[in-house]
Amino acid sequence: MEYRSQKIAYWYFAAALPLFVLQVVVGLWLAANYTFTIPQSIVNVFPFSTARAIHTNLLVLWMLLGFMGGTYYIIPEETKSELYSTGLAWLQLIALVATGVTAIVGFLFGWTQGRPLLEIPMALDFVVVIGALVFLFNVGMTMLKARNWTAIQGTLLGGLVFLALLYLFGIPFYRNLVIDWYYWWWVIHLWVEGSWELVTASIFAFVLMKLTGVDRQVVEKWLYVEIGLFLFTGLAGTGHHYYWIGAPRYWLWIGGIFSALEPLPILLMVFDTMHHVKQRKAKIVNPLTWTYAIGCAVLHFIGAGVWGFAHTLPQINYYTHGSQVTVSHGHLAFFGAYALLNLMTFYFAMPRMKGIAEYDDRRGKIGFWTMCCAMMIMGLTFGVAGVLQSYIERVLGMGYMVAQGYMRLWMGATMVAGVFFLGGLLTTVVDLFTLRPAKARTT
Repeated sequence: MEYRSQKIAYWYFAAALPLFVLQVVVGLWLAANYTFTIPQSIVNVFPFSTARAIHTNLLVLWMLLGFMGGTYYIIPEETKSELYSTGLAWLQLIALVATGVTAIVGFLFGWTQGRPLLEIPMALDFVVVIGALVFLFNVGMTMLKARNWTAIQGTLLGGLVFLALLYLFGIPFYRNLVIDWYYWWWVIHLWVEGSWELVTASIFAFVLMKLTGVDRQVVEKWLYVEIGLFLFTGLAGTGHHYYWIGAPRYWLWIGGIFSALEPLPILLMVFDTMHHVKQRKAKIVNPLTWTYAIGCAVLHFIGAGVWGFAHTLPQINYYTHGSQVTVSHGHLAFFGAYALLNLMTFYFAMPRMKGIAEYDDRRGKIGFWTMCCAMMIMGLTFGVAGVLQSYIERVLGMGYMVAQGYMRLWMGATMVAGVFFLGGLLTTVVDLFTLRPAKARTT
């Protein structure tokens, strides 16, 4: 670790990991609701809708904390200067964690807007926006004072601007339901497939450079492609949702085709890096971090690209939109694109902050492969359940509860896979907090 201000990143990571664990635990409870008949007395206390709100909002919170911590770690090295203000970084961390805890407790007592995935009350929405603006200001001032501009900094700054701005459109209620859902997708889709993609691409590029020693020009050229695809595919890709709020049918085709192109730059960035590493015969000091990078690229492409494209094809999406097929795509895409990237960043930064040059990765490998295998099984079981649901409800025209009966077996399998995923995650979390030097295995 070269700069003292990078230490703030550790506390962002330390806050994110327990929230990730809690998100998975709540997810298991959601799967249990599909698998078993839950007593009404329990449902009254902790209904499915409340659990889903907690599950999805924890997802957003811990991933944002991971992105922000990763940014605070890389920016000093990228700009070759200390952060503009560690005090602002601390204030931002405390505010966001407090907001998240308040929102989760509020959900339990019915304090919610009731809008799917945007449930947190408006008062807390403004705190989130202020936190994003503080983040943008702190990072931007660090770059400005350093005056050492790079493509990574530019891509990151652009992603942060959109991170703050796009969320604003989802805060108000609009009287016209079509308009309300139109701007709802600006947050749900464009936040994730727009601003998040730019932030993660820049973090990914930095880690690859440091990890493999690949030339900056190699990763930066793919960043320019990422920016182009954000402008031409991320924006247009929102269209596969517009059809369902009354927009013309052509939006299905536009959205389905362009959505599939978004993960390509990161996948190609990794393959190009692998080629250069092979040519140079460069040694990768901590192979587990490299494994996470490859896993992130591959599962990002499978979950968001292949599965997303198949799911958004108009002829398929007409039947599967909003079914468990959507849930399958969402789990694979979020895990591949963002969860693995955050964990890659944690495994890259946390050893360096502890002064460990090369760490023992045996437990980490167990955690990685357990989580990846479990998530692939979950993607499959969610997908099978969704196909059954779509066919029974939307082709045969049978009732919701009939479909649930046929889905129960597959949701039970999903729950079992989720238990294994939780085991892999706990192994990973313990490993990250108790990293040991690699030489420990020989002593």
